[in-house]
Amino acid sequence: MAQRTLTFTGDSAAEPGTRSDEVVLAISPAFADFFSQTIVGLSHADVIREILAGIEEQEVAARCIRIRHSSDLAVVAHTGAKLSGSGIGIGILSRGTAMIHQRDLPRLSSLELFPQSPLMTLETYRSIGSNAAQYAKGESPEPVPTLNDQMARPRWQAKAALLHLKETEQIRKNARPIEVVPDFGQIATVPGALGT
Repeated sequence: MAQRTLTFTGDSAAEPGTRSDEVVLAISPAFADFFSQTIVGLSHADVIREILAGIEEQEVAARCIRIRHSSDLAVVAHTGAKLSGSGIGIGILSRGTAMIHQRDLPRLSSLELFPQSPLMTLETYRSIGSNAAQYAKGESPEPVPTLNDQMARPRWQAKAALLHLKETEQIRKNARPIEVVPDFGQIATVPGALGT
């Protein structure tokens, strides 16, 4: 299957942002590294492009960091929010689950949660970026509309568990978040639905 490639470059420690008009996009340990697609085969490159486009459309800056010490979505998103100059962060796992978080909320709370990764579309990811940017500007956007399918969990549970296991194997205990820059490559042929 042909898809655009994505790598994240950079290895300097992520520092707290100083811009009040930024959103931090925090990616999980295996995102666009061990894996290159979400659980339903959406290219990580396309997902990141859409999130960043949603942020940019609101005229807000975006900064990317990689979380290496956890594969827990709440930790990934909250860490991003704490490092964001605006206090707003987006966390995303390799399988596509996402969350918009705010620095001063408890870790297990969030502004918006997108738990059903099999139902996520590129349009949804763009809206996530847009909403996060609006929160960063002090606005109160309508929550991103999401689909709900009670059969999605049993249908995708085994694959989700495998992806989570593989993601968790990429954790580096006590490793600090690092600043990364997305590098979008040319279209390439990528074998396998898991992106490995």
